Amino acid sequence: MAARLRTGEEEIDRGMDSDASLLMSTWKIPVDYKVYKGRLWGDLTVYDAYGNLVYRVSGRSSSSSPRCIKTLFDAAGTPLISVANLDTGWQGFRGNSWDSKDLVFTVQKAVYSTFKTEIIIFVAGGSVGDPRWTYRLIGSPFRRSCTIYRENSIVAQTNLLYKLRKVIYSRHKFRVTVYPEVDHVLVMAMLVIFFGGSSTLLL
Repeated sequence: MAARLRTGEEEIDRGMDSDASLLMSTWKIPVDYKVYKGRLWGDLTVYDAYGNLVYRVSGRSSSSSPRCIKTLFDAAGTPLISVANLDTGWQGFRGNSWDSKDLVFTVQKAVYSTFKTEIIIFVAGGSVGDPRWTYRLIGSPFRRSCTIYRENSIVAQTNLLYKLRKVIYSRHKFRVTVYPEVDHVLVMAMLVIFFGGSSTLLL
């Protein structure tokens, strides 16, 4: 079965293998995930509300590859999307690729600072300028806060895992809430760029 990228009212066939599908875009309720930062550079693990591993992110860099690559895997270890920092900026590709034919999305604008970051991401396959294909990510990587917009709607949010009577909070774990009819894999891949897209703001 081919995976589909949702853009509000319509779905676009992306021709992905079923093992690398963009998952759970048809859910009608918000879904929460807990994200934990590992000790290694760029590594993340993502769990559902029941404590089951859903995704993990592994980062790598070498002289023979783009300057920075981070790959999102499912629980079985299948590569879903790799985000690569190329000469033209950050882009997302299917699987382990960074070939143009496997392009999923491109960062059109990125403004990084310590306390506020804004990124605009355009999904490949749509018409340039069409808001249904454009996502805005606004927030603070330092505070692990991010709100993702498509048109005027919020499609996902992140925040630290606060606890009552606790003054100091760990930045090594935070919550992601994905709202209905949004591709969860796409959201996770965009967040990888938001929280680690600047060399000074690496996860």
